[in-house]
Amino acid sequence: MSLLLRWTFCLLVCLVAQVAFAARPNILLVMADDLGYSDLGCCGSEIATPHLDALAAGGLRFTQFYNTGRCWPTRGSLLTGYYAQQIRRDQVPGVPSGSRGTRPAWAPLLPALLQPAGYRSYHSGKWHIDSMPLACGFDRSYYLKDQGRFFNPLVHYEDDVKLPAVPKGTSFYGTTAIADHAIASLKQHAKEHPDAPFFQYLAFTAPHFPLHALPEDIAKYRDRYRSGWEQIRAERFAKQQQLGFPAVALSDVERTLGPPYPFPKAMETLGDGEVNLPLAWEALTDEQRAFQANKMAVHAAMIDRIDQELGRVLDQIRSMDAFEATLILFLSDNGASAEIMVRADGHDPQADPGSADSYLCLGPGWSTVSNTPFRRHKTWVHEGGIATPLIVHWPEGIADRGALRHTPGHVIDIAATLLELAEIEPSPTSRAASAPTPPGNSLLPLFSQDQSLDRECLWWSHEGNRGLRQGDLKIVAAGKAGAWELYNLADDRSEQHDLADRQPADLKRLVALWESKNREFSDQARQPQ
Repeated sequence: MSLLLRWTFCLLVCLVAQVAFAARPNILLVMADDLGYSDLGCCGSEIATPHLDALAAGGLRFTQFYNTGRCWPTRGSLLTGYYAQQIRRDQVPGVPSGSRGTRPAWAPLLPALLQPAGYRSYHSGKWHIDSMPLACGFDRSYYLKDQGRFFNPLVHYEDDVKLPAVPKGTSFYGTTAIADHAIASLKQHAKEHPDAPFFQYLAFTAPHFPLHALPEDIAKYRDRYRSGWEQIRAERFAKQQQLGFPAVALSDVERTLGPPYPFPKAMETLGDGEVNLPLAWEALTDEQRAFQANKMAVHAAMIDRIDQELGRVLDQIRSMDAFEATLILFLSDNGASAEIMVRADGHDPQADPGSADSYLCLGPGWSTVSNTPFRRHKTWVHEGGIATPLIVHWPEGIADRGALRHTPGHVIDIAATLLELAEIEPSPTSRAASAPTPPGNSLLPLFSQDQSLDRECLWWSHEGNRGLRQGDLKIVAAGKAGAWELYNLADDRSEQHDLADRQPADLKRLVALWESKNREFSDQARQPQ
């Protein structure tokens, strides 16, 4: 072959590859931290989230989508397509696992799986996965590791290289910095790789505690929550019904259920305004009502700021003429948190709520509101701990805009969905031959219409909290010593009517299935690399 023919052939191959890559959608995967099921305007909230509301109006909202109930298991599942126990990212007896567990070699993250299809991958924000972002296939990264300081992080990285600590008193704010990095990465992508699709993983640390927010954002909500958590919860529930969410009962408030972990010294530090139970609002003192209302104002401000910063990222994508061809997914890593603790720089009772010198947590009163209409909170696997809002927006791929999807889904489904979109086989060569088949299902059929997905069950386990859903039946147990409960979610998604005594055969069958899956996933985690 002549030199001219060889060059012509190579040019044609490159052009064909560029066309193929360009046909694949860009992907913006956005994850909030400790955001409750009802915390967005389009999911019932009074919080201003106009950009997310617009994405919902132009796309789909999934009303029965699930996470793992905790931050690091969800993130491992999200980016691999496996249950966290399979990949050692939640506790498995007899093997190093949990938040410090190292994934098996057969469980690479999405960037490595998407790379053969020409994707450039960018990470901005929280990580909470083993290894480091660039080491896992991302091309650029800003890793904000310091979860306890929104204004002055001590530990953060750019492209896996540690950055200097940020001193107090600067204009730095974590949510803004995360968006700034995403925008910078996308600008660089447009300049240097205009023919390649991008995968931008945007992992906000908000509204996770400590409740830190910008003063101008807090000011919007300063008096909004004086009416108390029962009133706000009722308003959210009513709005959900107006928005067309499935008819469910509003769960009873579990007045004696407090945070999942006790920190009595934190209660002393926080003072008489803090309460660690969702007591009746009218039973609180004036000091407690003011303290609690201020906390929720900061939580709302943090979510408002997420929406503002996401709006800037969306504007960047529009400026690249890529908005129509970009699949956007927004979800949360777990339900809202009932935790109350004091960490990092501690809490100054004289500091303004939401400032760098304060350390406040949402607590069970407002967490119950954020998880409306469901029971319980982050770490539990009752619906309040594992139900996440999921918004999917893709102008070129979704015609049924503004619709709701009621088919159950799970974060294990995200990887399968993105790999199908990228036209990558379910078991690409980047997975080891010994890798278990990922348990997730592609959600692409649901982009066209609501329909059932072919799956045996959905499964949960975290710190002794256990759950399994098969069809409309769900079993759930709180803690290692907790008894199994049984619910029919078709008419009782709020988990108010335990059927365990009335349907013992169903209970026995589902418990046996949970135990079988637990053994299977534990065996996979124990396999050598």
